[in-house]
Amino acid sequence: MARHCAHIAGIREVTPSALGCEECLKSGSAWLHLRICRSCGHVGCCDDSPNRHATKHFHATGHPIIEGYDPPEGWGWCYVDEVLFDLSDRKTPHNGPIPRYY
Repeated sequence: MARHCAHIAGIREVTPSALGCEECLKSGSAWLHLRICRSCGHVGCCDDSPNRHATKHFHATGHPIIEGYDPPEGWGWCYVDEVLFDLSDRKTPHNGPIPRYY
């Protein structure tokens, strides 16, 4: 695992794309936890969810940084450098209530 992340400087304040996993809401699928892309605001489900939409978003776009989004967990992850880091001072706020599917 890398100790340094070259992508942290690229973290943006973003607007969430949906009130839950964007793709799961469209397909009626369930998720466990949510991740938000700190490049564009895409909200996807975690790797413990059946569809792993956050990771699929990374592979499709190359956007490297996600934030633990539901519940707001205060951490970030860089897919490229495999670095976990603190985002507790700059969490992305929810736009409304997040539906529960677990």
